[in-house]
Amino acid sequence: MPSSEAAIQHDVGLSPLSTLGVGGAARAFVRAETRSDVMAAHTWAAGHRMDMFVLGGGSNLVIADEGFSGLVLQIGLRGTTFVDSTLIRASAGDVWDDVVAAAVAGGLTGIECLSGIPGSVGGTPIQNVGAYGQEVGETIEEVTAFDRIDGRMATLPRDACEFSYRMSRFKSRDAGRFIVCDVSFRLQHGVATPKYPDVIRYLDERRIVSPDVGDLRQAVLAIRRRKGMVLDPIDTDTRSVGSFFMNPVVPVEAQERVSSIAGGPAPVFVVDAARVKLPAAWLIERAGFRKGFADGAVAISTKHPLALVNRGGATARDVLRLARRIKEQVADRFGVWLVPEPIFVGFNHHPDVEYLLRAA
Repeated sequence: MPSSEAAIQHDVGLSPLSTLGVGGAARAFVRAETRSDVMAAHTWAAGHRMDMFVLGGGSNLVIADEGFSGLVLQIGLRGTTFVDSTLIRASAGDVWDDVVAAAVAGGLTGIECLSGIPGSVGGTPIQNVGAYGQEVGETIEEVTAFDRIDGRMATLPRDACEFSYRMSRFKSRDAGRFIVCDVSFRLQHGVATPKYPDVIRYLDERRIVSPDVGDLRQAVLAIRRRKGMVLDPIDTDTRSVGSFFMNPVVPVEAQERVSSIAGGPAPVFVVDAARVKLPAAWLIERAGFRKGFADGAVAISTKHPLALVNRGGATARDVLRLARRIKEQVADRFGVWLVPEPIFVGFNHHPDVEYLLRAA
């Protein structure tokens, strides 16, 4: 039984379990392969008065050098099934890109532009993972999760998940309450329509006039590889959390101010009549940070300014130092506050983390 004293491991190093490769050890560690294991792990942590952190694919984490002083629950639930012709149910421990590949192989559209994103299924509704014009929250029909407050399994329909840009109730007001066990995705048969300029440009260059869902997947994978955003053990530019900062959403009138400071028009994506989204990568570069800029063992990727990479031997402290430096310089120049995408684990009221999480 994974929750028994015999199955609980102690002082387990966490850096090999994250794509960034930094962080200390977990005081206690256990792997859950069934829903019963999840519930038992919760009971064990509560009985030992320990905090619990749920670990999936480790692709969106910055773990403190001191590690985590409670129980780390690694999700190992596996199994993806087609419930009907357009509904896929995937377990939280399934590799996300495998699920995307299965959907594409079935001719289903809705998540093909999320190809190549590392990590597991369970993390996708928490982050409301998105890329190249798609967000996972647009296709999620329901999430099945263990409710740690009520002590039971709960099924949350899409509307109850409170999805917004890179956000959900699982990451905001109910952070830590739910342990995702499986996710159901409602996809569609039909024509794949590229929305994002990079994807459209890639297809145009190859004269693909009527792309199918497979064409879009291959386009996204190629673009992500070019940016170092597809995991590759021999490429240090992929030793990261992917995009470190979210694209800031600002009032429409901020575009003119930012453009004036930059000395040229700021590219934007329209959110609604009152707001636009500025590319964080564009802001970072125009705040003076070039690709490949290094600060000790941590650097900005040589392929994409949004990725902070571990060049080898980096610590969490190194990552925070460069991230804070970038945020401060963007704020000083443009008056725009970048907010990080990854989750910070094991940091107790750390001033750099608190600063990075501030929206303004």
